[in-house]
Amino acid sequence: MAQDVKKLPVSAGAEASGGHGTSPPPVKHKRPIAEERLESLFQTESISSLLNHNEDALRRGDISAGYYVSEQAFGNLMPSLKPLRDRLANHGFSFELTYKGEGMGNMSGGLSKGMDYTHEVRIAMLFDLGRLTRWKPLEGWFLHGIVMNREGRQVGWDHVGERNVLLTEVWSIHGPAAARLADLYVEKSFLNNRININLGRIALTHTYSTSVLLCTFMTMCSAPMAIREPAGWSVYPKTSWGGTFRIRPTRDLILRTGVYRIGPKAVDNTGWAWGSEPYTGIQTPVELTWEPFFGERKLPGHYKIGYAHDTSPYADMIGVVPPAFAGSVQKHKEKPRDTFYIETDQMVYRSHGQHQMAGGYVLAGFVHNTPSNSTFANEFYVGASLLGIIPGRPFDRFGVMYSYYQLSPRTTYGQRLRQMAGMSMGAYVNAPQTHSAILEAYYGIPIMPGLVVTPEFEYMMRPGETSVIPNAVLAGLKVISAL
Repeated sequence: MAQDVKKLPVSAGAEASGGHGTSPPPVKHKRPIAEERLESLFQTESISSLLNHNEDALRRGDISAGYYVSEQAFGNLMPSLKPLRDRLANHGFSFELTYKGEGMGNMSGGLSKGMDYTHEVRIAMLFDLGRLTRWKPLEGWFLHGIVMNREGRQVGWDHVGERNVLLTEVWSIHGPAAARLADLYVEKSFLNNRININLGRIALTHTYSTSVLLCTFMTMCSAPMAIREPAGWSVYPKTSWGGTFRIRPTRDLILRTGVYRIGPKAVDNTGWAWGSEPYTGIQTPVELTWEPFFGERKLPGHYKIGYAHDTSPYADMIGVVPPAFAGSVQKHKEKPRDTFYIETDQMVYRSHGQHQMAGGYVLAGFVHNTPSNSTFANEFYVGASLLGIIPGRPFDRFGVMYSYYQLSPRTTYGQRLRQMAGMSMGAYVNAPQTHSAILEAYYGIPIMPGLVVTPEFEYMMRPGETSVIPNAVLAGLKVISAL
């Protein structure tokens, strides 16, 4: 099966580097990533057939956004290692060693002026089990693994007064761990690459409700906050036992669905405690993606609709009901949680290449969770990611994003009851919480192969989801390097 993998015009590094404007001429590279080699069941199109009658040549050789968000640095800082990498790959093992550092400071508003730093050091490994063992039953089976270290503090907690929305991408959310195991799963394609499965320990937000474009924004990677926050959506580096089944019904559609065992986020600190890890229920996500190409320049778009049902019992977000209201206010019983989302991105102009990241995009999305037992009832976002907007800097990428977050109305109601009763509304809560919003902008600069430097700006409106804390202005720098 490994011999059947097609040569692709963009490598894993180039895919994400395009997200930050670091996409020099694409490099052909073999990589068994599911969507890149998933053949359609029927050699036709769905509603894309109404757009034009030209052969969709791009789709067959182009990268496919969404399955796995790679690092955003093109090439490597140590090209002298390429012969060794090639020899290892020929024997069935390849790897990517990356560093990501983020420093964000609160310049005005919030709780206080100050800066926090956080980083991630990660090694992503891919084992071609057929080549490694030379055993025919394992031909076409691949093992994916990630081991990483994260350290640092969250500027939103320390200086802004925001504890629901993360203001940086990287944060040691589960506490210190010298080596944390993230994804560890096997992948296999069947029926001449028409069906793809993966099984093991997987971060759901590396498979569902994600894209290369979203992960160029600090506050949106690897998925919108309303997706990442619920315990049922295991977010990297937290993983869940389960698997995903993928098919491409037609050339322009991808359907993915799966079943995952769900457990509390904060219990497993390292990812290695498989036997003692508790679980509360089952998550069953399903996502359909339409990938059309518009016009003579074949501008790609990605239009997703998704739904997930989490069988875990979740408590009413109203919290503690004061005794004075106990006779008139009843808490809802624990019940499962549902999530619905729509996400879109569309290239609006093409520049410096024919691959999918060679141009500028507009993007938008909406997420809805069961309001009574979810921290975030709704989230919507709208933004743009534009390549080469400054003359003489063709591979720089500028991004801007506005995101709006609405908390559960039951959270607001419960806090108002406790406020009227003279009780504490909750830890770090200074008024009934309702909503907040963030305006984020970045400018990604490829310094050299393997190194991207990105100045960042954020304007946090209503920190803590109240009007008590002043709006905060933040600025910082993100550095990504591939060693």
